[in-house]
Parts: sequence; structure tokens; C-alpha cells
Amino acid sequence: MLAQTLLIDADDTLWENNIHFEQAIASFLSLLDHTPHTPAQMRERLNAIEHETTRLHGYGTPSFHKSLLRCYEELSAKPLSDADRHRIRGFARSIAEQEIQLLPGVAESLPRLAARHRLMLVTKGDHDEQQDKLRRSGLSGHFTAVEVLREKNTAAYHELAHRLVLTRTATWMIGNSPRSDVNPALDAGFHAAYVRYHNTWVLEEEELREPPPGQHLLVCDNFSEAAAHLLD
Repeated sequence: MLAQTLLIDADDTLWENNIHFEQAIASFLSLLDHTPHTPAQMRERLNAIEHETTRLHGYGTPSFHKSLLRCYEELSAKPLSDADRHRIRGFARSIAEQEIQLLPGVAESLPRLAARHRLMLVTKGDHDEQQDKLRRSGLSGHFTAVEVLREKNTAAYHELAHRLVLTRTATWMIGNSPRSDVNPALDAGFHAAYVRYHNTWVLEEEELREPPPGQHLLVCDNFSEAAAHLLD
């Protein structure tokens, strides 16, 4: 394949992320086990709150912390005590303090991709958190640019293409989220590589769309498989 521009997602594409949120949520739900709601009902309400919170405040652990506090206040019959407030803050802080766990094939594949193509990290979340995770991952040297976006939708990809002067027919978006990485990138005229992940956040799930004529969609089981296609 001739040299391309590869826009690569970070969380749950390059390193583990959602599993740490799931662990924090499990701890949070155990704190709410005195309520009359079932775990499924509590999780459904938390999902709805997170959807609204991310729309207003963006992604990352600060937004997640706000969602946990609001969920507790809505579902718990007892007032939020200082002790519980401290525990909830700890749930969110534990995510930011996790060691970076690269997903299989990432460490081996990125140098080979960077030798052939131009790599840009395109993610969303809290800017400082994402920059810190990239620094701790040891992968920053493979990327020519880092973009931490408030949202990854069609408009954001159009703006990115215009600002970075991307040739859309020679640009791929690689990630694990149909909602944020694949479908809007295809809508913006890019190619896309969907990398399956075992525990994608429920709010990122969406049915994959067929690529328009002249565009390509790769569906891969892991990052190494995506890299192999792009190195052919």
C-alpha cells in the first residue's frame, strides 16, 4: 500500500480503558446496593446520565465523576455523605491512576506502520488525561500529531480534514468504536478500519454502515490484523 495518513484512536484501540471504568462502576453499584433498584436498573440510569454528562462536559474521568455523583443523588434514599463523596471520588481517581496496558500487537505494529505511513493520534476525552496516557504508553514517538477532540462525529472529521489538509481518499480512521471511529469517518469521506474490542463502552455501540463507493471498510479482530492490511 502506498503511504497513507492513519488516524488512530487511543482508548480501547491502543490500550485498555473501558475495563477500568467497568471496575469503577462495579464498585460504585456496590455502594448503592441499599437502594430498591436492581443492578440493571441502576446501570441503565447511569448510562443515561453519562450520555447527558458527556454531551455537556465532554469525556474523561472528571465527567465520569460528575455522573457518579448525580446517579448517587438520584437513586439513593440517603443524603450523600462526605465519606461516600470521598469514595466516589476515589472510584474516578482509580481510573486515571491505572498503569497503561497496551493491547496485543500494538507495540509491535506501530513502529512498522510509522515507517510506512503518517500516523496521527485522534481521540476524545480530557485533554490532559489523554496526553498523560500517551506519554506513559511510550508510543508518542510514532505520531506526527495528536488531536484530542471534544467529540468524534462527521463534522469533527470534516474540520480535521480541512485543518490538517488531509487527502480523504488516502486517509484511514482506525478504532474500536462504530459510533465515533468508523461511521462518521466514512461519512466524512475517509476509509475506516474497525478493530473489534471485547468490551466497548455501550454508548459507543452502533451498527456498522456500508462504506460509500470508492471507500473501504476493514473489519478486524485485533490491531495486528488491521496493521497487516495497511502494510500490504
